[in-house]
Amino acid sequence: MTHFLYIQAFWLLLVPFVVFVLFPKIKGLHGAALKIPFLEDIKAIKYKSEHLQVPALLSSKIVFSLKFLYLFILWGLFVTAAARPQYVGQPFHFKSQNRDIMLVVDISTSMLQPDFSANSSRIDRMSAVKAVVSAFIDKRTEDRVGLILFGTLAYLQSPLTFDKQSVREILLNADAGMAGNSTSIGDALGLALKNLKDEKQKENKVIILLTDGENNDGSLSMAQAIDLAEKEGIKIYTIGVGGKGNFMNALFNLRHSELDEKSLKELSKKTQGNYFRATDLNSLAEIYQRIDALEPQNEESSVVQEIREYFYIPLLAALCLLCLLLFLPKGYIQ
Repeated sequence: MTHFLYIQAFWLLLVPFVVFVLFPKIKGLHGAALKIPFLEDIKAIKYKSEHLQVPALLSSKIVFSLKFLYLFILWGLFVTAAARPQYVGQPFHFKSQNRDIMLVVDISTSMLQPDFSANSSRIDRMSAVKAVVSAFIDKRTEDRVGLILFGTLAYLQSPLTFDKQSVREILLNADAGMAGNSTSIGDALGLALKNLKDEKQKENKVIILLTDGENNDGSLSMAQAIDLAEKEGIKIYTIGVGGKGNFMNALFNLRHSELDEKSLKELSKKTQGNYFRATDLNSLAEIYQRIDALEPQNEESSVVQEIREYFYIPLLAALCLLCLLLFLPKGYIQ
């Protein structure tokens, strides 16, 4: 369907007529008439003009009419362009489903412990997290996803984005220990809250925190981080990772910190989230499925319509007529 966005602009078509009526042609601009002493010549001119009065007047009116019509068409094309002709397609209604999910993943050296099982073989925690979280990211078709990796320091690897493939690649290329050996849960959580703070809809924001240790470094204590999260009102799901036995620590001589389940439970409870414990690959995958089920997506009816602009067509036609004026006889444009 074609329509004009500013249909009121066509009132401007009356402007030339208004100008013509309110501002008639002004005579006598060239001063007093010259006195010509040749009376006989004047009489001869008067005699000829009396015989040619009608054709000359008719010719003058035709020239005026053509000039007025030409300029009026030119003005009409400019007015049509200003009215913004558009083609608007049929409206399509669909439900927009989206959330803002900030993934906060522990990549301290303790994530190298191979206490996860997959297909009857042992894998380290970091490999299990990469496999499960990357699959979780792939399923976020309408969500914005952000990623924070932390160890001794917390780093925002990706702000909230619809480019899930990039977030997934960043996670898969991360190595345990690249952010330090200790665990700064408080700083990582503070960084996640800071990046979500400016978003308008609080009920549409979620933080998923995954760690295998306790907060043993950083500037924010766990108590301070919990208070800050409670004030922001953003729902936080916490996941504790790792087997319950400690024999792997001595076998592989890895730095170990006990999982602070008490603080993680308190954090999720005060933000109306949930705490989960993952001891193997299957339980970790099940946890992310449960989070997806617990956090239903917002559904808002949206309308999409194709719009094509056609204002340039009358505008180009008007410019062509303007250029044509350069080639018209001089009398037509004076």
